[in-house]
Amino acid sequence: MKSRVRSNWSSAVLVCAKCSKKLDGGFGPKGRQSLGKALRKHLHLKKGRKAMAGIVDVKCLGVCPRGAVTVVNGAASREWLLVPAGADLDAVAAELELD
Repeated sequence: MKSRVRSNWSSAVLVCAKCSKKLDGGFGPKGRQSLGKALRKHLHLKKGRKAMAGIVDVKCLGVCPRGAVTVVNGAASREWLLVPAGADLDAVAAELELD
């Protein structure tokens, strides 16, 4: 049995699923996608461990801002990012150092 599995990710990003659900979308071309899904499509990431970076939806991060989604960059976990609905995905990717 293997005790370790390589991910091939250069970084991991945690997106609060509860905040995304409260917004009921708010991102993407028509504003109907969650932040995690919109970022994956915008950056053209593959699925699972084959992706360049991992964007993972987690239950709740405990911040719960109004009209925004809480995001944590795994490489810089001291500062969390609050992304308002309808934010520019290029700016979000640059802030998370995913470009």
